[in-house]
Amino acid sequence: MKKEFHIFLTAIMFFTRIPCPKWVDHNPEYLSKSAKYFSLVGIIVGSIGALIFYGFSFILSTEIALLLSIVATIYTTGAFHEDGFADVCDGLGGGWTKEKILLIMKDSRLGTYGVTGLILILAIKFLALRDVSLHLIPITIISGHSLSRFIATTLIYTHPYVRDTEDSKAKPAAKSITTSMLLLSGLFGIAPLFFFNTPLIFLTIIPCYFAKVYLGAKFKKWLGGQTGDCAGAVQQLSEVVFYLSVIALWKFI
Repeated sequence: MKKEFHIFLTAIMFFTRIPCPKWVDHNPEYLSKSAKYFSLVGIIVGSIGALIFYGFSFILSTEIALLLSIVATIYTTGAFHEDGFADVCDGLGGGWTKEKILLIMKDSRLGTYGVTGLILILAIKFLALRDVSLHLIPITIISGHSLSRFIATTLIYTHPYVRDTEDSKAKPAAKSITTSMLLLSGLFGIAPLFFFNTPLIFLTIIPCYFAKVYLGAKFKKWLGGQTGDCAGAVQQLSEVVFYLSVIALWKFI
């Protein structure tokens, strides 16, 4: 139990800026197993965003409360996944070989494709959440963060890690995942969906997974697999797809 708690705290430390005890470090053994708690971390990050929205919605407009919620989740993760999404946009947009794409994705500078991608995906995220029924916004935020992280975990499960440099900080977490780890991530990933009180909400998993299949096919074609940035891109895209799916689904309920 103590070891599992250590692995969980390693996931918290790696995927967020939430302070952890000093004895928690980037131990490769624990980091390689931390992906199974990826979705649970999503519940925590989403809960922070939901709490910020709920609190500020009493004194500010829905739009401002939503913006502050998005800012809070980005700050909590240190823009970890947004950075991955932007890197993938730059890499696939500007590279024509595996080596060139990986080189661009590793570059700390942000290019036109990355900036454009970030602006668009954040804008869609905000506008989509604004269109969700007011009483559903908090649980939608939590579910979006947990489910999208589970979808990203499936990419790690189905696609091999392709970056061959040993200095990649994300390598232990993105290199591989076992079936049991995937199932645990899935349990945490779908758990918040039960709070919608309608079994139809589970239909949203389908388009989210299709988003992963779409990006996964591109990663397979151009890279032969995935990197940590690729998982971040899948998380961001599937999160937005979930919000859009909730809006579409509620038109038929």
